[in-house]
Amino acid sequence: MTQQPYPAPGGAQRPGQMTAVMRAVALSGPKVLRIGLVQGGRIIEERIIKQRTHVTVGPSEKSMFVIATQNVPPSFRLFELVGNEYQLNFLDGMSGRIALPTGISDLNMLKGQARRTPQGAYQVRLTEDSRGKVVVGNTTILFQFVTPPPVQPKPQLPVSVTSGATSIDWGTTMIAAFSFLLHFLAIGAIYSDWLDPIIDDEVNIAGLVDSVKNLPPPPPVEEVETEVDPNAEKAEKAETKSATKSSGGKAGEGGKAGPMSAAQAAKLSQELDQLEMATLGALSSDGPATAGVLKGGEVPTSALDAAAASGAGVSAGGPGSLRLGGGGGPIRPGTGAGSGLAGLANTGKGAGTGGSGEATKVKGPKGSASVGGAAVSGGTVSNASRVVAGMRAGFRACYNRGLAENPDAQGSIRLTIRVGPGGEVQSVGAGASGNLPGSVVSCVRARASAAQFDPPEGGSAVIQVPVSFVKQ
Repeated sequence: MTQQPYPAPGGAQRPGQMTAVMRAVALSGPKVLRIGLVQGGRIIEERIIKQRTHVTVGPSEKSMFVIATQNVPPSFRLFELVGNEYQLNFLDGMSGRIALPTGISDLNMLKGQARRTPQGAYQVRLTEDSRGKVVVGNTTILFQFVTPPPVQPKPQLPVSVTSGATSIDWGTTMIAAFSFLLHFLAIGAIYSDWLDPIIDDEVNIAGLVDSVKNLPPPPPVEEVETEVDPNAEKAEKAETKSATKSSGGKAGEGGKAGPMSAAQAAKLSQELDQLEMATLGALSSDGPATAGVLKGGEVPTSALDAAAASGAGVSAGGPGSLRLGGGGGPIRPGTGAGSGLAGLANTGKGAGTGGSGEATKVKGPKGSASVGGAAVSGGTVSNASRVVAGMRAGFRACYNRGLAENPDAQGSIRLTIRVGPGGEVQSVGAGASGNLPGSVVSCVRARASAAQFDPPEGGSAVIQVPVSFVKQ
């Protein structure tokens, strides 16, 4: 009696039984190619062609094996499958050795026995026992036929894991369904309005109207009565009367000066405009330029004196004149008779015996500005001295404004004026000495920056100007 082997625990099959079956199935099929690429004595790639198909080599990326060589086409069929057999194709530039059933042969010796293809390649039939090498450039291709590897089974989960996936646990499923149903019903009841009481909109509006009607009236606004102090009114009237007397004064004995009419105000404004235009017209060409006067607004006292002394713009009589009196000469406030500006200056004194007193005018300190010779360097400016001399009136005005800030201010400023190609002032440097205020220095620089010179010979020039300020 033959003794049967003991079964494996758990009813499993004997180890090795499936492997043997797979090996028997694998041996029944045709062999496949195993190809390796060697460069510089090292294997750079090795592959088993599991599916019997054409094997291409070449520099093209579409080839199965990419080799960097120009001796073969972009995608050359080195092993071509004809029917169910492989054919080796090689060209004239290739070398190598092949083991055939007839023996080991060199590729050069096989050229006479090989068949030529339409593409010009030599073709040799291979068997499943053939192996060898083919040298293409600096790459050696090794090949042989091997048994195809067994097909790997598809991975599967264990039976203990998949057993519960094919059946449904109806008890757990029903419990979960009823639980979800109860939760959804509870949430719906919370957010629904069928439990809310019925609301009558008309009743609510009527109640709102009644509540508004029953609101108490707002409290009355208390008005604060202001008491008028008769003594304060009398004091205010006395101050107004004294201010009127001090501003107008008496025009004559027992007479009061009334307010100026619109016609008189218009006439006075017209006479002042005529005086301004006549003063600008009386300026001589030897003095500062009219453009400088209009730009800076600085008219020297000597020019105004000359304009007043001439009869160009001010007439001594006539219905439309200012009636300054005394003919020509410098204009001095408070002098001259008549109803012109001199009369306005003596408003506080009338022709009669009455008057409110005399006004005393306090004069501030005055200063003078002296401009030294202009030193030109870097080029030649033809009108440098004349333009610099014309700045003197503006410099003096700047100094007089500075004396209003500091009556003891005096010193000197050395200007460095850089003139551009067109005669314009590109920059002004000011080196001040003494106790001159900063406003005087900035005013002098601004006045110098507004000057305009003739175009310098040489493209540019630098003018050094010393300016001294002395209090009179």
